[in-house]
Amino acid sequence: MIVLGELHKFKDFEIEELKNHFQTIHYVKYDGVKAKDVIKEIENIINAYSVSVILLNTKAEVPNELINYLTTLNTKNISYYNLPNFMESYLNKFYIKPILTDVSFLGKIKTYSKFQYFQKRVVDIAVSLPLLVLTIPISLYSIYRIKKESPDGPIFFQQNRVGINGESFQCIKFRSMRTDVKYFNKYTQKKDPRIFPWGDFMRKSRIDELPQLLNVLKGDMHLVGPRAEWNILVEDYIKDIPYYNLRHIVKPGITGWAQVKYKYGANIEDTKEKLMYDLYYIKNWTLLLELKTILKTVATVVLNKGQ
Repeated sequence: MIVLGELHKFKDFEIEELKNHFQTIHYVKYDGVKAKDVIKEIENIINAYSVSVILLNTKAEVPNELINYLTTLNTKNISYYNLPNFMESYLNKFYIKPILTDVSFLGKIKTYSKFQYFQKRVVDIAVSLPLLVLTIPISLYSIYRIKKESPDGPIFFQQNRVGINGESFQCIKFRSMRTDVKYFNKYTQKKDPRIFPWGDFMRKSRIDELPQLLNVLKGDMHLVGPRAEWNILVEDYIKDIPYYNLRHIVKPGITGWAQVKYKYGANIEDTKEKLMYDLYYIKNWTLLLELKTILKTVATVVLNKGQ
Protein backbone atom coordinates (compact mmCIF):
# COMPACT_ATOMS: atom_id res chain seq x y z
CA MET A 1 0.00 0.00 0.00
CA ILE A 2 0.97 3.64 -0.43
CA VAL A 3 0.31 6.23 2.28
CA LEU A 4 0.01 9.67 0.73
CA GLY A 5 0.60 12.37 3.34
CA GLU A 6 1.18 12.46 7.10
CA LEU A 7 -2.13 13.53 8.66
CA HIS A 8 -2.40 10.36 10.76
CA LYS A 9 0.85 8.92 12.02
CA PHE A 10 0.29 5.19 12.37
CA LYS A 11 1.20 3.69 15.72
CA ASP A 12 3.28 0.54 16.01
CA PHE A 13 0.32 -1.72 16.78
CA GLU A 14 -1.57 -0.33 13.78
CA ILE A 15 1.39 -0.96 11.47
CA GLU A 16 1.63 -4.54 12.74
CA GLU A 17 -2.04 -5.09 11.91
CA LEU A 18 -1.63 -3.52 8.46
CA LYS A 19 1.17 -5.96 7.72
CA ASN A 20 -1.49 -8.68 7.83
CA HIS A 21 -3.06 -7.05 4.78
CA PHE A 22 -0.11 -5.56 2.87
CA GLN A 23 3.35 -6.93 2.10
CA THR A 24 4.88 -3.47 1.89
CA ILE A 25 3.91 0.01 3.13
CA HIS A 26 5.34 3.03 1.32
CA TYR A 27 5.08 6.63 2.51
CA VAL A 28 4.88 9.48 0.01
CA LYS A 29 5.23 13.06 1.22
CA TYR A 30 2.48 15.27 -0.13
CA ASP A 31 2.31 18.62 1.65
CA GLY A 32 4.41 21.18 -0.24
CA VAL A 33 5.19 18.81 -3.12
CA LYS A 34 3.99 19.42 -6.69
CA ALA A 35 1.29 17.06 -7.98
CA LYS A 36 3.42 15.91 -10.94
CA ASP A 37 6.25 14.94 -8.58
CA VAL A 38 3.85 13.02 -6.36
CA ILE A 39 2.46 11.18 -9.38
CA LYS A 40 5.96 10.29 -10.55
CA GLU A 41 6.90 8.87 -7.14
CA ILE A 42 3.68 6.84 -6.98
CA GLU A 43 4.35 5.46 -10.47
CA ASN A 44 7.86 4.41 -9.48
CA ILE A 45 6.52 2.52 -6.46
CA ILE A 46 3.77 0.84 -8.48
CA ASN A 47 6.30 -0.28 -11.10
CA ALA A 48 8.59 -1.74 -8.43
CA TYR A 49 6.08 -3.28 -6.00
CA SER A 50 2.67 -4.89 -5.89
CA VAL A 51 0.32 -2.10 -4.73
CA SER A 52 -3.39 -2.62 -4.09
CA VAL A 53 -4.34 0.45 -2.00
CA ILE A 54 -3.47 4.13 -1.90
CA LEU A 55 -4.45 6.02 1.26
CA LEU A 56 -5.15 9.76 1.06
CA ASN A 57 -3.68 10.63 4.43
CA THR A 58 -3.47 14.39 3.99
CA LYS A 59 -5.31 17.43 5.30
CA ALA A 60 -4.21 19.50 2.29
CA GLU A 61 -6.58 19.78 -0.67
CA VAL A 62 -5.93 17.18 -3.37
CA PRO A 63 -5.75 18.86 -6.82
CA ASN A 64 -7.73 17.61 -9.81
CA GLU A 65 -4.57 16.50 -11.57
CA LEU A 66 -3.80 14.01 -8.80
CA ILE A 67 -7.44 12.90 -8.42
CA ASN A 68 -7.67 12.22 -12.15
CA TYR A 69 -4.50 10.14 -11.98
CA LEU A 70 -5.76 8.12 -9.00
CA THR A 71 -9.02 7.29 -10.77
CA THR A 72 -7.09 5.78 -13.69
CA LEU A 73 -5.51 3.29 -11.28
CA ASN A 74 -8.82 1.42 -10.97
CA THR A 75 -7.93 -0.32 -14.21
CA LYS A 76 -4.84 -1.71 -12.43
CA ASN A 77 -6.95 -3.02 -9.52
CA ILE A 78 -5.61 -0.30 -7.23
CA SER A 79 -8.14 1.38 -4.92
CA TYR A 80 -7.76 4.67 -3.10
CA TYR A 81 -9.29 5.47 0.26
CA ASN A 82 -9.80 8.50 2.45
CA LEU A 83 -8.67 8.09 6.06
CA PRO A 84 -12.04 7.34 7.75
CA ASN A 85 -13.00 4.64 5.21
CA PHE A 86 -9.54 3.10 5.37
CA MET A 87 -9.61 2.93 9.17
CA GLU A 88 -12.94 1.11 9.17
CA SER A 89 -12.00 -1.27 6.37
CA TYR A 90 -8.52 -2.30 7.50
CA LEU A 91 -8.15 -1.39 11.19
CA ASN A 92 -11.76 -1.89 12.32
CA LYS A 93 -11.94 1.43 14.14
CA PHE A 94 -13.97 4.60 13.68
CA TYR A 95 -11.53 7.41 12.93
CA ILE A 96 -12.06 10.63 14.86
CA LYS A 97 -10.20 13.68 13.65
CA PRO A 98 -7.73 15.13 16.17
CA ILE A 99 -9.11 18.63 15.51
CA LEU A 100 -12.89 18.71 15.25
CA THR A 101 -14.12 21.53 13.03
CA ASP A 102 -17.05 19.49 11.74
CA VAL A 103 -18.72 16.85 13.92
CA SER A 104 -21.44 15.86 11.45
CA PHE A 105 -19.67 12.53 10.83
CA LEU A 106 -20.47 11.53 14.42
CA GLY A 107 -24.13 11.40 13.39
CA LYS A 108 -23.37 8.07 11.72
CA ILE A 109 -23.24 6.48 15.17
CA LYS A 110 -26.74 5.29 16.08
CA THR A 111 -28.18 2.93 18.66
CA TYR A 112 -29.28 -0.60 17.82
CA SER A 113 -32.54 -1.25 16.03
CA LYS A 114 -35.23 -3.21 17.88
CA PHE A 115 -34.28 -6.38 16.02
CA GLN A 116 -30.58 -5.89 16.74
CA TYR A 117 -31.35 -5.35 20.41
CA PHE A 118 -33.45 -8.54 20.45
CA GLN A 119 -30.54 -10.46 18.91
CA LYS A 120 -28.13 -9.09 21.51
CA ARG A 121 -30.40 -10.05 24.41
CA VAL A 122 -30.73 -13.59 23.03
CA VAL A 123 -26.92 -13.81 22.97
CA ASP A 124 -26.74 -12.27 26.46
CA ILE A 125 -29.01 -14.87 28.02
CA ALA A 126 -27.92 -17.86 25.92
CA VAL A 127 -24.27 -17.34 26.89
CA SER A 128 -24.43 -15.74 30.35
CA LEU A 129 -26.83 -18.13 32.08
CA PRO A 130 -25.01 -21.39 31.21
CA LEU A 131 -21.63 -19.72 31.85
CA LEU A 132 -22.74 -18.57 35.29
CA VAL A 133 -23.77 -22.13 36.21
CA LEU A 134 -20.71 -23.84 34.69
CA THR A 135 -18.28 -21.53 36.48
CA ILE A 136 -19.70 -22.06 39.99
CA PRO A 137 -16.68 -24.20 41.01
CA ILE A 138 -14.26 -21.49 39.79
CA SER A 139 -16.25 -18.84 41.63
CA LEU A 140 -16.24 -20.81 44.88
CA TYR A 141 -12.49 -21.38 44.62
CA SER A 142 -11.96 -17.68 43.91
CA ILE A 143 -13.91 -16.79 47.04
CA TYR A 144 -11.63 -19.11 49.04
CA ARG A 145 -8.45 -17.57 47.55
CA ILE A 146 -9.64 -13.99 48.05
CA LYS A 147 -10.33 -14.60 51.73
CA LYS A 148 -6.99 -16.37 52.11
CA GLU A 149 -4.82 -13.74 50.39
CA SER A 150 -6.72 -10.60 51.41
CA PRO A 151 -8.89 -11.46 54.43
CA ASP A 152 -9.57 -7.87 55.49
CA GLY A 153 -11.72 -6.92 52.55
CA PRO A 154 -15.04 -8.05 51.06
CA ILE A 155 -15.42 -10.85 48.51
CA PHE A 156 -17.04 -8.65 45.91
CA PHE A 157 -16.02 -5.27 44.59
CA GLN A 158 -18.98 -3.02 43.80
CA GLN A 159 -18.64 0.30 42.05
CA ASN A 160 -20.83 2.86 40.34
CA ARG A 161 -20.35 2.48 36.59
CA VAL A 162 -21.86 4.52 33.78
CA GLY A 163 -24.43 2.69 31.66
CA ILE A 164 -26.80 3.53 28.84
CA ASN A 165 -27.73 7.22 28.51
CA GLY A 166 -25.16 8.08 31.18
CA GLU A 167 -27.17 6.47 33.98
CA SER A 168 -25.21 4.86 36.83
CA PHE A 169 -25.57 1.27 38.00
CA GLN A 170 -23.81 -0.94 40.55
CA CYS A 171 -21.28 -3.14 38.77
CA ILE A 172 -20.16 -6.23 40.69
CA LYS A 173 -16.84 -8.07 40.33
CA PHE A 174 -14.65 -10.32 42.42
CA ARG A 175 -12.27 -8.11 44.39
CA SER A 176 -8.72 -8.37 43.04
CA MET A 177 -7.00 -5.62 45.06
CA ARG A 178 -5.94 -5.41 48.67
CA THR A 179 -7.67 -2.86 50.87
CA ASP A 180 -4.72 -2.19 53.19
CA VAL A 181 -2.30 -0.57 50.68
CA LYS A 182 -1.85 3.20 50.93
CA TYR A 183 -1.66 3.82 47.19
CA PHE A 184 -4.18 5.45 44.91
CA ASN A 185 -4.33 5.88 41.16
CA LYS A 186 -7.52 6.17 39.17
CA TYR A 187 -5.92 3.94 36.53
CA THR A 188 -4.76 0.41 37.26
CA GLN A 189 -1.07 0.13 36.43
CA LYS A 190 1.06 -2.84 35.40
CA LYS A 191 2.46 -4.56 38.50
CA ASP A 192 0.04 -2.49 40.58
CA PRO A 193 1.03 -2.99 44.27
CA ARG A 194 -2.62 -3.23 45.28
CA ILE A 195 -3.23 -6.46 43.34
CA PHE A 196 -2.73 -9.69 45.29
CA PRO A 197 -1.51 -12.88 43.47
CA TRP A 198 -4.87 -14.58 42.89
CA GLY A 199 -6.31 -11.19 42.00
CA ASP A 200 -3.68 -10.84 39.30
CA PHE A 201 -4.60 -14.24 37.89
CA MET A 202 -8.31 -13.38 37.99
CA ARG A 203 -7.73 -10.15 36.08
CA LYS A 204 -5.64 -11.83 33.38
CA SER A 205 -8.09 -14.70 32.99
CA ARG A 206 -11.18 -12.45 33.35
CA ILE A 207 -12.42 -14.57 36.28
CA ASP A 208 -12.90 -11.38 38.30
CA GLU A 209 -15.64 -10.38 35.85
CA LEU A 210 -17.78 -13.50 36.29
CA PRO A 211 -20.15 -11.79 38.79
CA GLN A 212 -20.94 -9.25 36.08
CA LEU A 213 -22.96 -11.99 34.40
CA LEU A 214 -25.59 -11.10 37.01
CA ASN A 215 -25.52 -7.51 35.72
CA VAL A 216 -26.06 -8.88 32.20
CA LEU A 217 -29.01 -11.06 33.21
CA LYS A 218 -30.48 -8.16 35.16
CA GLY A 219 -30.29 -5.95 32.07
CA ASP A 220 -27.75 -3.36 33.26
CA MET A 221 -25.22 -4.58 30.72
CA HIS A 222 -24.79 -6.63 27.57
CA LEU A 223 -22.30 -9.46 27.29
CA VAL A 224 -20.55 -7.43 24.56
CA GLY A 225 -20.35 -3.64 24.39
CA PRO A 226 -18.22 -0.66 25.40
CA ARG A 227 -16.48 -1.15 28.73
CA ALA A 228 -18.50 -0.02 31.75
CA GLU A 229 -16.32 2.75 33.18
CA TRP A 230 -16.18 4.14 36.70
CA ASN A 231 -18.30 7.31 36.89
CA ILE A 232 -15.36 9.28 38.37
CA LEU A 233 -13.23 8.46 35.33
CA VAL A 234 -16.06 9.27 32.95
CA GLU A 235 -16.27 12.79 34.37
CA ASP A 236 -12.63 13.31 33.38
CA TYR A 237 -13.09 11.70 29.96
CA ILE A 238 -16.01 13.97 29.10
CA LYS A 239 -13.86 17.03 29.84
CA ASP A 240 -11.00 15.84 27.64
CA ILE A 241 -12.99 14.03 24.92
CA PRO A 242 -16.10 16.06 24.00
CA TYR A 243 -17.64 13.19 21.99
CA TYR A 244 -16.99 10.52 24.64
CA ASN A 245 -20.64 10.39 25.72
CA LEU A 246 -21.55 8.93 22.32
CA ARG A 247 -20.54 5.47 23.55
CA HIS A 248 -23.32 5.69 26.15
CA ILE A 249 -26.10 5.42 23.56
CA VAL A 250 -25.87 1.65 24.12
CA LYS A 251 -25.44 -0.52 27.21
CA PRO A 252 -21.88 -1.39 28.26
CA GLY A 253 -20.51 -4.92 28.06
CA ILE A 254 -18.35 -7.31 30.05
CA THR A 255 -16.15 -7.64 26.99
CA GLY A 256 -16.04 -5.51 23.87
CA TRP A 257 -14.44 -4.82 20.52
CA ALA A 258 -12.11 -2.23 22.06
CA GLN A 259 -11.02 -4.67 24.74
CA VAL A 260 -10.04 -7.42 22.28
CA LYS A 261 -8.43 -5.02 19.79
CA TYR A 262 -6.48 -2.72 22.10
CA LYS A 263 -4.32 -3.03 25.19
CA TYR A 264 -5.58 -2.18 28.67
CA GLY A 265 -6.25 1.55 29.01
CA ALA A 266 -3.78 3.28 31.33
CA ASN A 267 -4.23 6.95 30.38
CA ILE A 268 -6.38 9.41 28.43
CA GLU A 269 -4.67 8.63 25.10
CA ASP A 270 -5.48 4.94 25.49
CA THR A 271 -9.07 5.91 26.22
CA LYS A 272 -9.27 7.90 22.98
CA GLU A 273 -7.94 4.93 21.02
CA LYS A 274 -10.41 2.53 22.64
CA LEU A 275 -13.26 4.94 21.96
CA MET A 276 -12.62 4.64 18.21
CA TYR A 277 -13.00 0.86 18.46
CA ASP A 278 -16.17 1.22 20.57
CA LEU A 279 -17.72 3.55 18.00
CA TYR A 280 -16.79 1.19 15.18
CA TYR A 281 -18.55 -1.62 17.04
CA ILE A 282 -21.71 0.42 17.58
CA LYS A 283 -21.81 1.73 14.00
CA ASN A 284 -21.10 -1.64 12.35
CA TRP A 285 -22.90 -4.00 14.73
CA THR A 286 -23.96 -7.32 13.28
CA LEU A 287 -24.54 -10.70 14.87
CA LEU A 288 -21.34 -11.85 13.14
CA LEU A 289 -19.34 -9.04 14.80
CA GLU A 290 -20.90 -9.99 18.15
CA LEU A 291 -19.83 -13.62 17.81
CA LYS A 292 -16.40 -12.60 16.53
CA THR A 293 -15.86 -10.46 19.63
CA ILE A 294 -16.87 -13.35 21.90
CA LEU A 295 -14.48 -15.73 20.13
CA LYS A 296 -11.63 -13.20 20.39
CA THR A 297 -12.39 -12.84 24.10
CA VAL A 298 -12.18 -16.61 24.56
CA ALA A 299 -8.85 -16.62 22.69
CA THR A 300 -7.57 -13.82 24.94
CA VAL A 301 -8.50 -15.75 28.07
CA VAL A 302 -7.05 -19.05 26.81
CA LEU A 303 -3.79 -17.38 25.76
CA ASN A 304 -3.70 -15.50 29.08
CA LYS A 305 -3.30 -12.09 27.46
CA GLY A 306 -5.69 -10.23 29.72
CA GLN A 307 -4.60 -7.44 32.05
